[in-house]
Amino acid sequence: MLNGIEAMARQFLAAQPWFASLPADEQARLHAEVNTFTARKGEVLLPQGQRADGWYAVLSGLVLLESESEGNRRSAFIGMPDGEWFGEGSALKNEPRRYNVVALRDTWLLCLPQAAFQRLQAQHLPFNQFLVQHLNMRLGQAMTLIETGRLRSPDQRVALYLSRQFWRSTRQLYITQDELGKLVGLSRQTVNRVLRSLAQLGIVALDHGRVRIRCDQALSRFLAGEPPMEASSAVAPPASAAQDTEA
Repeated sequence: MLNGIEAMARQFLAAQPWFASLPADEQARLHAEVNTFTARKGEVLLPQGQRADGWYAVLSGLVLLESESEGNRRSAFIGMPDGEWFGEGSALKNEPRRYNVVALRDTWLLCLPQAAFQRLQAQHLPFNQFLVQHLNMRLGQAMTLIETGRLRSPDQRVALYLSRQFWRSTRQLYITQDELGKLVGLSRQTVNRVLRSLAQLGIVALDHGRVRIRCDQALSRFLAGEPPMEASSAVAPPASAAQDTEA
């Protein structure tokens, strides 16, 4: 009988758009090849400089990709929530990883080993189509991050990290202000101020450790620098948000 994490890994693979088109023997082979591992909050799951041994996905939790330079100076790059694949660049080039992967909360990862990744890439068209779409998404995120770091205000930086470009699978985010601050590279106090401002505009609602996106259209207008929607469409945040210590 499968344990909980093995069942989660099977469900995750079965939900991938390329998996159903694989022959039954290849599906069984992949189930046997993938492996899972966990890390506690704050631990480095995959260190910078280590040679990539596969393609990774977040089964449960939240991780931060960050680079580390001489003098132990660290720079956050991007966060990966549940259901996201990452590390495809290192897997494709079969080179050492250029960043640390740090658990922002207790996290389970799935690893598709390098040999399986290369086999699918060489033999399976739907897998390659998915990989190209995934790489295109990553390119869009990278360009947005470059623009954000150079041109955007702290308010827009926080709003961007709440958008579908970075949180595709859900519009109710379970994320603390501390986690969001590390992803965006801003202080918890700044994140707190921005979230309250977004709540007043009716873009988000805050409720004890979660952020709910109330209106993606209003969020898009905010990111585009357009005037807010009519006041009648903006809903004030719940009273509990005024004392909330998390986003």
